[in-house]
Amino acid sequence: MSNVPGDLKYTEEHEWVRKEADGTLTVGITDHAQQLLGDVVYLNFETLGKKLQAGDLVCEVESVKAVSDIFLPVSGEILEKNEDMDTDPNLINEEPYGDGWIFKLKPDDAASFDGLMSAEDYKKLVDAAEA
Repeated sequence: MSNVPGDLKYTEEHEWVRKEADGTLTVGITDHAQQLLGDVVYLNFETLGKKLQAGDLVCEVESVKAVSDIFLPVSGEILEKNEDMDTDPNLINEEPYGDGWIFKLKPDDAASFDGLMSAEDYKKLVDAAEA
């Protein structure tokens, strides 16, 4: 059973999104996604400072099992990447909702956050996939 915190929003591509007090969004991959990937060994991240559209490729997460694309959940500018991932990408496996975050962005439209999936809806998606 995957951990799905109720205070986050989610995407169908298994990213989680947290709205910060300053209006920026922090993004990572869900517990379910990191379980499917296995041990993460590298992040290929070349979009820092770029303005992208929702659904655009932000980075690639490489694991011992596969390479997975991480997409932008809402349109905006990539402000920061988690520098800790350069030396310890396994943080994604250890703390997917904590120190294992991947990037922060400034959304073009603050209301776009509200259009993402609720924890309840994401849990239904995961449960259907695991059935």
